This record gives sequence, C-alpha cells and structure tokens, in this order.
Amino acid sequence: MEVGGRLGRLRGRLAEAGCDALLVTSLHNIRYLTGFTGSSAMLLVTGGSALLTTDGRYREQSGEQLAAAGVDVDVEIGRPPEQLESLDRATKGIARVGAEQESVSWGGVRRFQEALGQLAGSAGELVPTRGLVEGLRLVKDEGELARIEAAADVADVALAQVKERLREGLTEAQFALELDYEMRRRGADDVSFETIVASGPNGAMPHARPGDRRIEEGETIVIDFGALVDGYHSDMTRTLSVGPVTDPRLTDLLDAVLIAQRAGVRAVKAGVEAVDVDRACRLSLEADGFDELFVHGTGHGVGLEIHEAPALGQGSADILEEGSVVTVEPGAYLPGVGGVRIEDTLVVTANGARLLTKSTKDTTL
Repeated sequence: MEVGGRLGRLRGRLAEAGCDALLVTSLHNIRYLTGFTGSSAMLLVTGGSALLTTDGRYREQSGEQLAAAGVDVDVEIGRPPEQLESLDRATKGIARVGAEQESVSWGGVRRFQEALGQLAGSAGELVPTRGLVEGLRLVKDEGELARIEAAADVADVALAQVKERLREGLTEAQFALELDYEMRRRGADDVSFETIVASGPNGAMPHARPGDRRIEEGETIVIDFGALVDGYHSDMTRTLSVGPVTDPRLTDLLDAVLIAQRAGVRAVKAGVEAVDVDRACRLSLEADGFDELFVHGTGHGVGLEIHEAPALGQGSADILEEGSVVTVEPGAYLPGVGGVRIEDTLVVTANGARLLTKSTKDTTL
C-alpha cells in the first residue's frame, strides 16, 4: 500500500480546515496514515513533522510497523499523562490544533484543553475538524483494493462451502458459527461484523441477531456477513431458501429486490451523486409496489471500517469517486412473514462498477 505519501496529502488539507496541526485520535485513521495497528495511540501531524504517542505495550511494534510503512514519524512511549506532555511540547508555537470531532469524546476534548499550555506552555487552541483523513480514505489505492477483494473472495468461498448445511436443520446461530469458522479457515483475520442469519419471520428485522430458531424449508434466510483481511473489510448479503419459497408474497419480494439491486449497481459510476443510486433502487421497488418495505439506506463505503463514506442513501450529499468501494444492498421486509436483502461490494470505476462479491444470487438450495 502507498502509506508513505499519506501524511503529505493530509498536510495539504490542514489550512482549509482552519488548523495548523491535527491531533488524530481515530485508530483507523492512525493506521491509515502510519501503518500502526495498536489499540492505543494518538498522532500529532504538523506542517513539518509527526509524533505518535502510545504506551509500553507497543514499544517494539510501533517502530517496526512505522519502518515497514516507510513513514517519517517520531514515537514517544509513556503513560497517558506522559503522552499528553509529549503532545503539549510538540504543539508549542502552534496556534490552532485540529481535533477529530467524530472520534474524540467531550471528556477527551476537556483533557486536551487542560493539557495544552499547562504542561509545556504551548497555549494551543483546539478547533474541531471533520473528515480530514476520511476524505483521503475515500479513494483506495491498489493495495487497499487488493485487500478488500481478498476479503470478498474469502467470504464468497466460505458461503459456497457451507450453504448446503442449511438443509440439515441447523439453528441460525449454528449456521452463523459454521460460516464464521469457514471464513477464518480460508484466511480471514476475523469477521467484519457479527454475522446476520435471519430465517423466517426474523428476516423482517434487517439487523436480527442469529438465535436458536431452527431453519426450516420454504422460508427465506437473510445472510449478511463479511471477512476481515489485513485490516480491510468485505460485506455481502444473500437471501437463500431450502427448497422453493412457499409464501407467494416472499416470492414476489425476491424478484423485486433482485431487480432493484441490479438497478442500483447499474447506477454506480464515478461522478454520480450517491443519492441517485439510492433513488434507482427505490424507484424500482416502487414500480413493484414495495417501496414502503425498504426501510434503510441503499449502501455505504467499505474499507478500514465496515461502514464509512460515502453514504448511499436518502439525503446524502456524497458524490461517487473512481476508486471508492461501496455496497448496494436494497431490501424489503414483511413484519411477521420474512424479508429479502441482496448486497454486493463493488469498486467505483470511470464507466460503472467492478463487482468484488461474486457469489451467485440464486435463492433455492
């Protein structure tokens, strides 16, 4: 991955955000900028230098990972008060220090405000910033795309290997465990999120948690899952059934959602407003009379986080950029009956989109 040039790109955005330096507290953003993967760290980026603070658990790891990433970052190891003191010294003479408002708590802001100027006399002012690093993360480099595609491949193969187990009368939780294990066995570092297996009426809840309900023939089974590979996520939903779906209402939903999902995928293209992808899915479902059953957004960005920019939903102001990775996942849900959702992860291209999830969308096992 092209980690080495990211700090320079960030520095070019500081002035427009009204700050002279940025205190990065999001661990995802720290990983993106430096390659450091520890669970506790802060990163101060100024116009000419960068300082990573962390604790003694990561003394060796921090040096090794920063060197491997090829970034020029100083490292200070210490307890939290010592880390704040290091940051305070590093901000001496800097008037405005940006703080990531989406990742720092109110208590964190108060601690930073108290520390700045009281330890080493920097007298810096904290100013809120939003999306500085996340804006850089929107467009993935080739290394990032390779990792997301690898995660998608792991998920594809895992589902193909275990989906026939649905015929054996497993519970939702048992099948989720089988799928999670298969992803780990196939090379995933972890799952992207808690796997959703929602059968029968549970499928009417978009984020149902797998439970002890046994999977039965003729009902829809919504399976939403993903793999994590070297920090990067994949995301996919398929709706399956053991034997033909017996409720004609769900059969109609399956056809309508599949058509809507295809319409959404066709709408993806660099330069397109994200809301237009959402609109394409909704108009398709509206034509079949199911638009009121679509109760969530059409999709989201995927990368170091399972949900990141851009947002593909009603009211979104995002515009799709070439090299972004997004999902398209319309769904429709009948309370007390069941639900249908189909989701792909794809790369935005100049002329459309390239699918990363390749599992068949056939429903019947």
